[in-house]
Amino acid sequence: IGPYGFELTDSRLRRAGMDYWPALDLRQHDSWDAFLASPDKPGTLHLFTTKAEKGLWETEFRDGDGLLFGNESSGVPPEVHAHAGDDRIKIPRFQQNLRSLNLATAAAIAAYEALRQIRAPLGDST
Repeated sequence: IGPYGFELTDSRLRRAGMDYWPALDLRQHDSWDAFLASPDKPGTLHLFTTKAEKGLWETEFRDGDGLLFGNESSGVPPEVHAHAGDDRIKIPRFQQNLRSLNLATAAAIAAYEALRQIRAPLGDST
């Protein structure tokens, strides 16, 4: 959902180690309103934020859910928080005085937990 804080180009994504991105089902929206008006938006949208009460391990993910992350420095705007309602999730920290995780790390942790719940991984499970 734009506007983005980065360039979404082949070269930038490859440089970030995301050479797999063409295999993703990527859907772009120019704005929050355009996203909300989209017929293919997720039925359930999970907002990841440090302002949440519910933790990642308490969340049940289903096929078709959406995971939403804000800007690293400012999070998401108030209207996005309002839309999320009670479906805000935080990734637990294991030490009190640490900053929150960076966006890429948080997204990877959340995506893999959602995938773990929804489907088994391909190949050897050891």
